Amino acid sequence: MAEYNKVVLLGRLTRDPDLRYTGAGLAVCEFPLATHHHYRVNEEAREEICYVDIVVFGKPAEAGKEYLKKGSRVLIDGRLVQRRWETPEGKTRSKHEVVANSIQFIDTGPPSEPGKSSAEGVPF
Repeated sequence: MAEYNKVVLLGRLTRDPDLRYTGAGLAVCEFPLATHHHYRVNEEAREEICYVDIVVFGKPAEAGKEYLKKGSRVLIDGRLVQRRWETPEGKTRSKHEVVANSIQFIDTGPPSEPGKSSAEGVPF
């Protein structure tokens, strides 16, 4: 059976996006996203919050830095990846993050039009 790796998330940024460029000039934008799951246990309402790191590349990364800010709602369609690295002390670390294939800005607009909704998104 073939493998399948797809993640779809709708949530809010927990901080402003961070934009940087690789040595080859490729834009990379990173931001944490919070998603909420509401449920009940014995008639008591509960909420579960999940924080996920999102990575966006290329032109959409630049658009993300320009149009998104802490609190912005976005719809992410991407794939789950595991990043591994070694600390200066020689310990191996890893974390999961979502590499976005597409990002849709839900409640943001150009800086000159704050709060404007964008229905188009930025496909890759």
